[in-house]
Amino acid sequence: MPRLPRLRGREVIAALRRAGFTVLRIKGSHHFLHHPDGRRTVVPVHAGETIGPGLMSKILSDIDMDANAFSKWI
Repeated sequence: MPRLPRLRGREVIAALRRAGFTVLRIKGSHHFLHHPDGRRTVVPVHAGETIGPGLMSKILSDIDMDANAFSKWI
């Protein structure tokens, strides 16, 4: 299994949009995303900060996707 990608919040949101997710709402710096099949996750967007491996792992588990599958949407 490859290492988890080190991306900024906006890059994660762009990849998730390519995977079929839409932004439901934004509260502060947190973007709530939803997929038509019912998967949901929250991605924080802070200027200049990358999402750490722990949070990236949580986001991927929320959307039932592994790092290999997610890397094709980057």
